[in-house]
Amino acid sequence: MQGLGWTLIFLVVVLTYRQFLGSQGVLATCAWTGASGALLSDLWHRVIKARRWNTGAIKWHMFAAPLLLLGPLQALSVAAAIYVLQGHFDGSFAWAPASFALWSCVFLGWQLAYMVALAIRRANQFEATALRMEVQAKDSELRALQAQVNPHFFFNSLNSIRALVYQEPDSASQMIDQLASLMRYALQAGQQHTVPLKKELEAVEAYLAIEKIRFEERLRASITVEPGLEQVMVPPMSLQTLVENAVKYGVEMSTTGSDIMVTARRAGDNALIEIANAGAIRSFGDSTKVGLTNTRKRLALSIGEEASLQLSENSGWVRATLQFPVAA
Repeated sequence: MQGLGWTLIFLVVVLTYRQFLGSQGVLATCAWTGASGALLSDLWHRVIKARRWNTGAIKWHMFAAPLLLLGPLQALSVAAAIYVLQGHFDGSFAWAPASFALWSCVFLGWQLAYMVALAIRRANQFEATALRMEVQAKDSELRALQAQVNPHFFFNSLNSIRALVYQEPDSASQMIDQLASLMRYALQAGQQHTVPLKKELEAVEAYLAIEKIRFEERLRASITVEPGLEQVMVPPMSLQTLVENAVKYGVEMSTTGSDIMVTARRAGDNALIEIANAGAIRSFGDSTKVGLTNTRKRLALSIGEEASLQLSENSGWVRATLQFPVAA
């Protein structure tokens, strides 16, 4: 911009004196006018940066110098070029006020352009910083939510193992193996914002295997996935959390148990994943509601605000439905 600006000044001066370009030293004087202006503004730019006047609030020096120093210096430089290159000087300084005013205005314009460029640069830097901080905050919040979910799941699984360890040691041992596999998945997936649905359903199957040992025939589970949805990305441990709720409020609280049905299908441009259990929506009482609350937040953080989680009851079934857009 510096080069383009002073090149434009050079062209304006050439056009102004185009009828005299054939005279001695006129073209050279025009070239010197642009070159000296570029030199003065570059030196002034270096002073601004060295004294850090380009940071923080606007300093009065940034307006005083172009008006009182740079403009007069440029006027004197042009007058010296006319004398040296063209040999013209009649001893009168009548030209000085108009020349000083002209070049002071030019440098004031340069100063204003520089300050606009600084403002744009700062705005871009602030926007980039704000975006970076927003991403970091989002990442921190997501990891904090994941850190809450995993201990919550682990605690509930340990309660299931405790119920078996004295009556059925073999079943308890098998459950511990399944739990170890689940925790390995939870630790690995905890480093990612999303995982393929196929991997998440493998964790769900491991969890259901654990609970099947505990509830036996009271737990009847099925998983149905529409072809092509296996690689849809979901937050890790999100489906397992909802299945855990279905077991807790569907199977555990019923003497006859419940069917747990997990289905995944497309609905237009959206994916619908539904976890259903026989029963009714019950009051959570003293429950911390970690599962549903965190799943909603993690869906929004990992997938976007278009993702939703709805809990509904219809015809004796409780359904937790995840819906979010997927790529075509």
